[in-house]
Amino acid sequence: MTRMNWLGLGFLSPALIVVVLFFLAPVLLTGMFAFTNMSTATGIKGGEYTLNQSALRALGDAGLPADTIALLENAGYTVDEAGLAALAEGFGEATAEEFAKLHAGAQFATRRDMERALKDLKRNRIRKTRDRKEAAELFKRSILNERYLTEEAFRAALSEGGIPAEDHAQVTRQAYTGWVWTTENVKLLFTLPSTWRYAGNTLIYVTFTLTFNIGFGLFLALSTFYLPSAQAATFRAIWFLPRILPPVLYVLMWKWFTWDTGFISTITSYFGISPKNWMLDTSTHAWVAVVLINGFVGASMGMILFSSAIRAIPSSMLYASEVDGANRWQQVRYIILPQLRWPILFTTSYQTLSLLTSFEYILLSTEGGPGRSTEVWALAAYHTALNNYGGNLQYGLGAAFALVLVVIGILASLFYLRLFNFKTLVGKPLIEG
Repeated sequence: MTRMNWLGLGFLSPALIVVVLFFLAPVLLTGMFAFTNMSTATGIKGGEYTLNQSALRALGDAGLPADTIALLENAGYTVDEAGLAALAEGFGEATAEEFAKLHAGAQFATRRDMERALKDLKRNRIRKTRDRKEAAELFKRSILNERYLTEEAFRAALSEGGIPAEDHAQVTRQAYTGWVWTTENVKLLFTLPSTWRYAGNTLIYVTFTLTFNIGFGLFLALSTFYLPSAQAATFRAIWFLPRILPPVLYVLMWKWFTWDTGFISTITSYFGISPKNWMLDTSTHAWVAVVLINGFVGASMGMILFSSAIRAIPSSMLYASEVDGANRWQQVRYIILPQLRWPILFTTSYQTLSLLTSFEYILLSTEGGPGRSTEVWALAAYHTALNNYGGNLQYGLGAAFALVLVVIGILASLFYLRLFNFKTLVGKPLIEG
């Protein structure tokens, strides 16, 4: 490799590092997390092993033999050497020896049964109830509600409890509290009715907002092109305001406009119409607000790009068309629009990918309501992984939502490149062929 090539790579290295850290790495991590059951319940590190009553019910539903479940439930207290040694240390050798003669090797299902056995002591009676409870706990051997840091320790406890070896694997999987690799997230996406509703909402959101963005942006660019330069600059600056305003302030203005005490309700009250929240009153109103809020922001970007592209068209072409008797519509139809294919391709592709993954304006305005009627796919991913109502953040399921968006974004990009004939757009001009 020549010195100039190495120099070029040196200059590009900061950009390459940024691409790897902020684009490739998040995509790869999203793909990895999508195939895990990671959540706040499992944590992001390795978990522990513990069994409780809900886990036993889940094992029963999964087909674990009833005898094994009974052993797990009843393996409560065992009079073994470890317990007798602890009893001797806490209550004396004589007490431990007498209890060993009476119940050595015995098993008891509950602490109450264990306390009754301790009452059998005659010569070394434990008289206080509190002391009997403490002594009973010395013989507790149940694995229920106990925490084991390693799989080996948990399996050893299963063996000590007499659990059949062939059931150890199933019980261990259920008892593990950490995350595991799984494909359940992907299966869940295509079985839950709510995911199809989110997909439909996303289709509505992208279709109507994209149409508004491109159509209104083109209208603004074309209409200001034929205005005097000073007036055109003024109108473009006004329509560019939604993009440069902070999103919180921008949405707050819309809320003031549509609140039951806002501008619309104030005006309509003069005509006898009861005040109401025009943004969240119905699903249709919510969608109109969402499309307009996002539409004005996107249209301002399209207006700037299309205006720049129109100004780049040689003025001689427009002058020649006027000499030939072309009107404004004919100039737009046969001269301007054909030369805007590349700007329209870029704007359409960019806006589609942006709308697929953006949700901040919906979150600030409707929060996906009313009744989640405006909950799009990206907002569902956010609520699932980072801010849901149940408190258990499901990182794996949220990553699966996001992974679907990545795949759809790639397919949409390929579709647009084919639709707008990208090879022809970037190919060598025919005059140079």
